[in-house]
Amino acid sequence: MAAGEYSRPPSLNFSGPGPLGNGQPSNSGYSMPTSNGGPTGATGGVQGSARRPNPQSGPGGGENAGVAAGTPPTVQNSIQQASVQSAAARGASGATASNVSAATVPGTHSSLSSAPPAAAVLVYREPVYNWQATKSTVKERFAFLFNNEVLSDVHFLVGKGMGVQRIPAHRFVLAVGSAVFDAMFNGGMATTSTEIELPDVEPAAFLALLKFLYSDEVQIGPETVMTTLYTAKKYAVPALEAHCVEFLKKNLRADNAFMLLTQARLFDEPQLASLCLENIDKNTGDALAAEGFTDIDLDTLVAVLERDTLGVREVRLFVAAVRWAEAEAHRQQLQPTPENKRRVLGKALALIRFPLMTIEEFAAGPAQSSILTDREVVSLFLHFTVNPKPRVEFIDRPRCCLRGKECSITRFGQVESRWGYSGTSDRIRFSVNRRIFVVGFGLYGSIHGPTDYQVNIQIIHTDSNTVLGQNDTGFSCDGTSNTFRVMFKEPVEILPNVNYTACATLKGPDSHYGTKGMRKVTHESSSTGTKTCFTFCYAAGNNNGTSVEDGQIPEVIFYT
Repeated sequence: MAAGEYSRPPSLNFSGPGPLGNGQPSNSGYSMPTSNGGPTGATGGVQGSARRPNPQSGPGGGENAGVAAGTPPTVQNSIQQASVQSAAARGASGATASNVSAATVPGTHSSLSSAPPAAAVLVYREPVYNWQATKSTVKERFAFLFNNEVLSDVHFLVGKGMGVQRIPAHRFVLAVGSAVFDAMFNGGMATTSTEIELPDVEPAAFLALLKFLYSDEVQIGPETVMTTLYTAKKYAVPALEAHCVEFLKKNLRADNAFMLLTQARLFDEPQLASLCLENIDKNTGDALAAEGFTDIDLDTLVAVLERDTLGVREVRLFVAAVRWAEAEAHRQQLQPTPENKRRVLGKALALIRFPLMTIEEFAAGPAQSSILTDREVVSLFLHFTVNPKPRVEFIDRPRCCLRGKECSITRFGQVESRWGYSGTSDRIRFSVNRRIFVVGFGLYGSIHGPTDYQVNIQIIHTDSNTVLGQNDTGFSCDGTSNTFRVMFKEPVEILPNVNYTACATLKGPDSHYGTKGMRKVTHESSSTGTKTCFTFCYAAGNNNGTSVEDGQIPEVIFYT
């Protein structure tokens, strides 16, 4: 290991250009005198030969305000530009400043102090004599030294190109606050250079890091939080990392959830990533519509499509995935043809649950996209239209966007044998006293041993005769008198004191059925004590015979 190099923090595998301290001399136009310009006499007098200009930076506080070592680069204040930069940098083995150099959380307001404005002109002041006497605490004295030439013994050339900024610092203070700096200055292969280049760090983020090390003051905002998090990770300052993550949590919204999820995965912040995923679950439609969605990487897209808790119809997921594939094809300099879209989607395509769409949604969208093969299209059309349904290569497990504990009620007190089917629906009308979401029914199975049934389940708004939810599916039973779960493609919202009709049309052999039915059934939550009361009554019309007293549809499965 060369002088000035040291190991990076183990929590991240950054691939930033160059070591943290390469000990190279500076040719920067921002170079300034290295003298600290401090007092030289023990008696308190300042000798004329020592009275050289003392540049001091504005962020340092009262006495040293108004001087900067250089002009920081412009920070782009938009999440869209940030996401584009992050996406363009995807594919690298780890995070660098280019991944986060303009990461901005839009519309946020920090309760923390805002980043200091950049000074456009260097102001040279006479050295301050006896400055220690005006600082009554250790914290005040160290805060005074922040970004100050006084007593400085090292300079950092931070940034790249015309944005390089020369920042003074003090080895002792840095080593006390960071194990990485301690290794840099005091380790077995410590650097002896007085100027250290940091091309992969943003000047504003480095100043925020130093501000924290010198004064415990947190100085982050929407424009600097991601680069500051990167810098805090790089120099192993976990307290500042925590402040950055907390800032991001407070400003997490649907329109930035995907961008922050990408950064959380990049920086190995599982708690932040989990919060982003929960936000996406609750606001899936808005999150997919955000422009930053198309800039995520494939692994992040896969992680989202794997979830069972997304709150959006499957056809909208397909449309969003196609939009992402078009953007990814452009990033890979490919023509956005159907073949290339399928190629860049890769394993993500198999995670779209086409069987959960209606036949109309599938026919109008995926079937005409040319992304699916002819064989896949035919297989899915057969799945929608024939019984028994052929096996398809796509997941048919419903997504449920609801939280909390699943609940169910049983409306029969006893089970009997032989309930026949002739193509007519079993129906029961019901209402509830509070808002719930029905996710499925429990149905009785065969009296003749293990059997497969084809079934169509529906919930209909009784007054308008509108179908609110349905699923044309099947279930297997084992010949016992137990009930067997049949789930809707997505939760069906049930409003209080409104009449609904539960329907089940079974095709198969005679089954068990329930008797000694109850008109009112109440479910009480074990955790909150909340009561959900169901009221059942006979559904007139084309009915296979199910009533309040006996029949099918013994269970309703729901969330509150």
